Amino acid sequence: MASVHDVLADTLADSLNKKFKDNKVAYFLDGTDQTPTDIKDFISTGSSMLDLAISNKPDGGIAVGRITEINGLESSGKSLLGAHILAETQKKDGIAVYIDTETSVSQDFLEVLGVDMSKMLYLHLETVEEIFEAIEEIVTKVRESDKDRLVTIMVDSLAAASTKVEIEADFEKDGWATSKAIIISKAMRKITQLIGREKIALVFTNQLRQKLGVMFGDPWTTSGGKALPFHASTRIRLKNMGQIKDTKKNTIGIKIRAQVIKNRLGPPLRSADFQLYFDKGIDDFGSWLTIMKDHKLVKQAGAWYTLVDQDDKEHKFQSKDFESLMADEETQKYVYDMICEKVILKYDSGKLGIDDVSTTDEFVDE
Repeated sequence: MASVHDVLADTLADSLNKKFKDNKVAYFLDGTDQTPTDIKDFISTGSSMLDLAISNKPDGGIAVGRITEINGLESSGKSLLGAHILAETQKKDGIAVYIDTETSVSQDFLEVLGVDMSKMLYLHLETVEEIFEAIEEIVTKVRESDKDRLVTIMVDSLAAASTKVEIEADFEKDGWATSKAIIISKAMRKITQLIGREKIALVFTNQLRQKLGVMFGDPWTTSGGKALPFHASTRIRLKNMGQIKDTKKNTIGIKIRAQVIKNRLGPPLRSADFQLYFDKGIDDFGSWLTIMKDHKLVKQAGAWYTLVDQDDKEHKFQSKDFESLMADEETQKYVYDMICEKVILKYDSGKLGIDDVSTTDEFVDE
């Protein structure tokens, strides 16, 4: 059934759109208009549990037409998660652009994570000014040539980028250190508007730094001032939860916890844990089994697990066999839907009273 708009609101919309004739500015958000707020597409992070935590919907991920920040301490997996997003972009026949400011990218490791080197554009840039000039040029050329083509631009990392002022500065004089935040603030306002109407996702990795002398609240901040945290639709904070070792005590990967500390796509402050192996990337099914075990969605007896599927059939397996079990599409869908319903998307404050909740003085400083 078509929506019937309020007569006065309809009149105001027509009047405003005529006044700003070069750009449509007034919309109705009931589905009758295609608006700048519409999410054009989602790109997976490589972790389906993190995708759910971000977008609050199956088959989601980071939003196209939006800015995403991935931050964390060193060796927390920021570049690895960003590379997974580039690989997932290519799976959608999109263009992956890697802007490197750290000169530390490993071609071999990108290939392990599934990135096709022949279809990835690599840019080595040193200054913040060059980064945003390149982004603007990419957006302009894509708009002119193939605006329906998906493009993901990853900047790795913003913290490592200098400014022209810093490079030429006399460190004994004041003022040069603040130039980076000012440049980023001006550029972000422009870039946010540029990509908002395009099929372009912009991903920044950023370094966490500790605030000095902070006794209360979040002791962590990120490089480059407040502009990126403000303009980002999604901010993901990664934490290295420990090493993964094989039976010979060789380190073969790391366990990562990702917390969505800011989210305009769904409820914020959700977390997702996943394992990342150095020889294959994110072990998505491994994180499924961990969640199912933690929430007692499978029975465990020693090294053996028992899963009751959609047809009430029991499957007995060991953890190393779980991926093979998930090769059956119906069973995989059943398990995925069960995790969505019972764990990730389980959120209904309407059934809670004031005695059923608790509050803390913790907060995340954006």
